[in-house]
Amino acid sequence: MQPTRPLALITGASSGIGATFARQLAARGYDLVLVARRRDRLEQEAGAIQAGHSVQAEILPADLTRDADLKAVEDRIAAAPNLEFLVNDAGFGIAGRFFSAPLDGQDQMHRLHVLAPMRLMHAALQGMVARARGNIINVSSVSGFGQNPGSVSYSATKTWMSSFTEGIYMELKSIGSPVRVQALCPGFTLSEFHDTMHLDRTSIPAWMWMSADEVVDTSLRALDRGQLFVIPGWRYRLLVFVMRALPRPLYRSLAIKYARKTGRDR
Repeated sequence: MQPTRPLALITGASSGIGATFARQLAARGYDLVLVARRRDRLEQEAGAIQAGHSVQAEILPADLTRDADLKAVEDRIAAAPNLEFLVNDAGFGIAGRFFSAPLDGQDQMHRLHVLAPMRLMHAALQGMVARARGNIINVSSVSGFGQNPGSVSYSATKTWMSSFTEGIYMELKSIGSPVRVQALCPGFTLSEFHDTMHLDRTSIPAWMWMSADEVVDTSLRALDRGQLFVIPGWRYRLLVFVMRALPRPLYRSLAIKYARKTGRDR
């Protein structure tokens, strides 16, 4: 029997923005495949979603920095004739200078932010384009619009993610495909993301923080309008406008001075 409900696969689904996408897409009537490393957290999320919505929530524990785990998720995508939504949310940050940080963490970040979404999008788009139906949201970042001493790899991988999403958007438009893609570029979001970096949240002004619900609400409403780049929050949209308008030498000078003043590059 063919599945009757559309399917959404979400990476990084055990907490934060990914878990919020799972809940909101379940409310829209999607069955789910929840992907993350922590099986126990996935089971909790799946149980809560199935208790609150008339959908199925399958868990697929996977570390997307490992080739075998990534291949298992690719295969799950390729085997789903009803896949209509992919959210690439899995990610993490590392604080500190690139050349003094452990190389393993830098390598894993590039695998997770670049190779994993590229391979999962390739697996998903083949079916979506053929069926003329589908949506992909890549969770990028405001950091992708510039560079910051102390988080060089994070900014660079998010720049790649936004650029790659834009390229796919253009390819789809060039063939008249109705498949929609989006680069979601949030700023500081209340989640476990910054806890794993051991970031003191009080060091960031309260007005700069947004909830995961606000970010996901903004993303899904913008996707319904076909918007490519989505920056939740007018303050962040203004910040990105200024970042892009500044001459690059001036931007670099200001970023360096800020990093020295705050110690964020240590």
